[in-house]
Amino acid sequence: MRFLRYVLKSLWGHRTRSLLTVGGAAVSLFVFTFVGGVRGGMDQISSGWNERSLIVFQIHRFCPETSRLPEAYGKTIAALPGVADVLPMRVFMNNCGATLDLIVLHGVPPQKLRAFRDLSLVAGSFSEFETRRDAALVGRTVADRRRLRVGDKFTVGELTVTVAGVFSASNPAVENTIYTPLEFLQYGRGLNSVGMVTQFEVKVADGADPVAVARAIDESFRADRVQTDTRAKGVFESFAVGDLAELVGLAGYLGYACIVLVLTLVSSTTMMTVQDRAREYAVLQTIGISWDGVFRLVLAESAVLGGLGGALGVTAAAAVLNWGGLSLATEGVSVAFSASGGLVAIGLTVAMVIGLAAGVFPAWQAARSDIVEALRSS
Repeated sequence: MRFLRYVLKSLWGHRTRSLLTVGGAAVSLFVFTFVGGVRGGMDQISSGWNERSLIVFQIHRFCPETSRLPEAYGKTIAALPGVADVLPMRVFMNNCGATLDLIVLHGVPPQKLRAFRDLSLVAGSFSEFETRRDAALVGRTVADRRRLRVGDKFTVGELTVTVAGVFSASNPAVENTIYTPLEFLQYGRGLNSVGMVTQFEVKVADGADPVAVARAIDESFRADRVQTDTRAKGVFESFAVGDLAELVGLAGYLGYACIVLVLTLVSSTTMMTVQDRAREYAVLQTIGISWDGVFRLVLAESAVLGGLGGALGVTAAAAVLNWGGLSLATEGVSVAFSASGGLVAIGLTVAMVIGLAAGVFPAWQAARSDIVEALRSS
């Protein structure tokens, strides 16, 4: 710390080189943190937050648009042992493939929504949603992205809804959803879904075995005209985004490559600085600065370059992830990008460690160089 002013003055003396290095480190750590935020969103899907919930889907179907189950199945499911409650759901979306702008409408019985979702209204009211057939509760992420406010009309395909409220949720992925009354999507123009739903969400009673309940549900409809495939909600969503998970896994190597890039960049810059200032370090040693003092001085310069660049990159990535409303979706399942406090801490720690590691060899070279030869150099 006693050399901090000297370090900053030295770096400013080569400001162009220093700024380019800081900028390169910032870009690399931005990519590293952003990729980490995407992977965190994928991990959240299978983290077990919804392990007591099951999804009943039509067997051998993938995209929600292809699953059609009789709504009457809900009564049969509700009567099974171990089932606490059942939420019939009709899903309508603007795109079943991978997209950055997925609009998902979930048609549900209004009186059951709050029992299955932990929603907090930031605008509007539940009463209008429960009494108006074309009303919609819009997730905050969708509302911000599409600039929707209470009272606005919003069209998806041939369906037009009126925003009755905007909500926030503890799970960021839920904020990419729009909820409408079930009958609105069943009787909507061109949908031909009267008496049909896409899936059922089942709450498993306390003490009941979710696996046994899932088997009982599928066995109940094995001989029926439409068979079912029941899975834990986390498993169902993880399966839906399986291809995306593989791509995100490959993107993780990009993040590691950025770490190597920062290490190389900061190390090269520090090495050039040592070569340019060989006489300066020799003079410092002649006036009483020990070799380990020179070592710490060079190491501090490297740490400042890596740490400052990393801090800028990590902060920028966290801002984009947490306030940019970014998400990726496929087959009706949204993956929300966010930067947790742990991810930010990891990014900052990595930046500082890289800065220190990159400066070890140049610092050693500066500290152990021959003083006479350094003073003779031009």
